[in-house]
Amino acid sequence: MNARQKRLFEEARKRNPDLKIPAQESLNPDWTEADLALVKQGVGDKTGRPSTGSEAPSSEELAQPQTGSVVTYFEAKGFGFLRPDDGGRDIFFHVSRLVEGDATELRPGTRVTFELGMDRTGKIAAAAVRIPPPPAA
Repeated sequence: MNARQKRLFEEARKRNPDLKIPAQESLNPDWTEADLALVKQGVGDKTGRPSTGSEAPSSEELAQPQTGSVVTYFEAKGFGFLRPDDGGRDIFFHVSRLVEGDATELRPGTRVTFELGMDRTGKIAAAAVRIPPPPAA
């Protein structure tokens, strides 16, 4: 236990004198190193929205263009998130992956097409983002 954990435990013990320090044996000994690595990565959907289909897209899904809209874009940092039309998790994108359109058009609600790929850490991200031209009047 580090100093912060000890302090928090002591504060909790003041409210509940019967509180005991958890024994090391109470930790799940069945977890493998791979399980612990996944926990350290923070694997899971943090959006709180239900995901459709499998978590990892297949190679066919990666190659097919998808449609969606910009949810957030941080111009100063050059990245944002896209919400696919078919639901599921929001997709990270970097402005360097914008292949058609102007970065000044990246505002919440802007319609885009994109292809799925991997970012430099191996997580799912938009590989090619296109802002379709407005329909001719």
